[in-house]
Amino acid sequence: MFSRLLLRLRQLSVVPNDLSYRVVRKHMNPKESPRIDIAVETQYIEDQSEPASDRYVFAYTITIRNPGDTGAKLLNRHWVITDANNKVEEVRGEGVVGEQPHLQPGQKYQYTSGAVLDTPVGTMQGEYEFVTNDGDSFLAPIQRFTLSIPRVLH
Repeated sequence: MFSRLLLRLRQLSVVPNDLSYRVVRKHMNPKESPRIDIAVETQYIEDQSEPASDRYVFAYTITIRNPGDTGAKLLNRHWVITDANNKVEEVRGEGVVGEQPHLQPGQKYQYTSGAVLDTPVGTMQGEYEFVTNDGDSFLAPIQRFTLSIPRVLH
């Protein structure tokens, strides 16, 4: 199923929703604080969805950039997925799509994953836990973004 999802994503155009965050640790010099930029693109996967059975499949592509001054390794993820009926699912785990990317300054990492909702609209938000090359851990929040079938939201 995942390979079909990736193939389908390559065939579809997506509209980016850029999100950027600066994470400052209290004991670190703000000039040297880690910085992670996160961009999110979403896509409704119609051919894998079954609206008559309340099954709506969405893909999301995350691009993580490290424009900061220090390297950082993504250790864990935490997602909060909410559908239009306020059904909430939390997902926690190591890394993303089986990897724990280590981003040096100026590097980026991109991956695609998916979510299945019972409703045609929902949201996702969360955070990534990183550790710097110096061993300092920090959280990079991912602001809420919308999963929606076309023509439902303006």
